[in-house]
Amino acid sequence: MTPAVFDLPRWSATELARVEQALSDWVAAGGVVDAEHPAPAALREGMRYAVLDGGKRLRPLLVLAAREAVAAGEPAAATVGLNDAALRAACAVELIHAYSLVHDDMPCMDNDILRRGKPTVHVQFGEAQALLAGDALQALAFELLTPADSEAPASVQATLCRLLAQAAGYQGMAGGQAIDLASIGLALTEDELRCMHRLKTGALLQGSVMMGAVCTARVLPQATHTALQTYGAALGLAFQVVDDILDVTADSATLGKTAGKDAAQDKPTYVSLLGLDRSLAYAQELLAQALHALDASDLPNTQALRALADMVVNRSS
Repeated sequence: MTPAVFDLPRWSATELARVEQALSDWVAAGGVVDAEHPAPAALREGMRYAVLDGGKRLRPLLVLAAREAVAAGEPAAATVGLNDAALRAACAVELIHAYSLVHDDMPCMDNDILRRGKPTVHVQFGEAQALLAGDALQALAFELLTPADSEAPASVQATLCRLLAQAAGYQGMAGGQAIDLASIGLALTEDELRCMHRLKTGALLQGSVMMGAVCTARVLPQATHTALQTYGAALGLAFQVVDDILDVTADSATLGKTAGKDAAQDKPTYVSLLGLDRSLAYAQELLAQALHALDASDLPNTQALRALADMVVNRSS
């Protein structure tokens, strides 16, 4: 019998509805812990503006797809707590991503005025409120991962915090952004560019996969763990390669952010280093690496992860 074709739009719509509802409930809607003492109105508004109603939500989808891939065969009693941990992880990684965009768009860094098809947070609310909104989103991410009444094991909560901190910090996203800022106008080698992008963009995408993978009641074989890490690394780099391609081939309306800004700011990109044709080919090579890693994972349910990898590489925005 021919296996059914995986319906990514339908799967994504279901999962995104859960994520959007959770984000709306949890992001400065009155405070996660103490609803009687909500955040100041201006800060709350800036936080919600930064997170809600926009974005691909790729990172949450990767968390949930990885959770789905490792859920087979677990005791039924563990499912509710682990599903909740995965949903919280999906929202937490999106909060970290949103905070990073708020800060990256500010005048002291990329000085951008358009994000997700609307004015950036500092344009809409001012620089001080944008800075505070980003800070508050970062803190809220870790609060979400450690609810007092969680049914997930404490070891899972702790691992989720560690993975997210590593992906977001100096060994990951923040470190990559620092390299990016220091590289303006410089001619990087391909290895240097790859290192920068693996940190700046890839670390949080890979971290999303691994956060979903630890939401399981069983101990994953080392080969499976390594395969998922390889998948996440290839996908994360592929995302940035395609981002560099779209920066020169798509317009701002399609992207929802300012097109051509990398060239305007004299930033090193895959297109500037390798050329457009080689960059396109490299993105397909990375897709093949990601799919091969899933073949090696020995997991029975990787359809969503496969479809997301294909979407990342073959997207138009």
